[in-house]
Amino acid sequence: MTDATPLRLQVDGRDIAVLLREGDGPCVVWLGGFLSDMTATKASALDAWCAKKGRACLRFDYSGHGQSGGRFVDGVIGHWLEDAVAVIERFAGPAPVLVGSSMGGWIALLAARAMASPPSGLVLVAPAVDFTEELIWAGLSEEARAAVLTDGVWLRPSEYSPEPTPFTRALFEEGRRHLMLGGPITIGAPIHILQGMEDPDVPWSHAMRLVENLADDDVVVTLIKDGDHRLSRDEDLARLIEAVDGVAPRA
Repeated sequence: MTDATPLRLQVDGRDIAVLLREGDGPCVVWLGGFLSDMTATKASALDAWCAKKGRACLRFDYSGHGQSGGRFVDGVIGHWLEDAVAVIERFAGPAPVLVGSSMGGWIALLAARAMASPPSGLVLVAPAVDFTEELIWAGLSEEARAAVLTDGVWLRPSEYSPEPTPFTRALFEEGRRHLMLGGPITIGAPIHILQGMEDPDVPWSHAMRLVENLADDDVVVTLIKDGDHRLSRDEDLARLIEAVDGVAPRA
């Protein structure tokens, strides 16, 4: 498959766009961030590396994102998790490598726990685990919380887009059903975390909280002192590819 011809998968009535690159396993599965899509810089760099190495690669857009159907404002963590699990089960084959960026790191961990058998490994880039509660809701002003509870949505100015980002009451409330940082997390696969220490959206201390809870898994953390949230510079992309190659080499 090419970028011009995405596959379509129906997940509980949601139309999901999928890009599948055939190749050797374990398949590398990209799980993007909040409001990101499968053609963004890190996803495209990973796909290009897979093409060069003959590795299978799977990318998709959550509902309300990119080339998938639906409205972003209608999405919640549970829907996007269902999208991810359905795509992985349908296209990824046995024991894939899950690569999650920002919110995709949270989705990757949740998906790994939902899979019938553990993935080969996980690579998490600035993993925004529990971000709706820990990184957004916890820092909201009383005015912003009132907007969420009364109007059903709060519009947050975005550094990445001229349009504000909507955070809905449903997103916060449904997100509480998927929180992970309240106790031990067991995945059953090696995990490599890449985290920028200059990240304004997911502080590196948040990544360390995740590591503390991953008590039973083999976890490696790479802290990038001058790294931001995107980690999309050439040197960051090289670190990402090295981590993916290292966590689960070609089967």
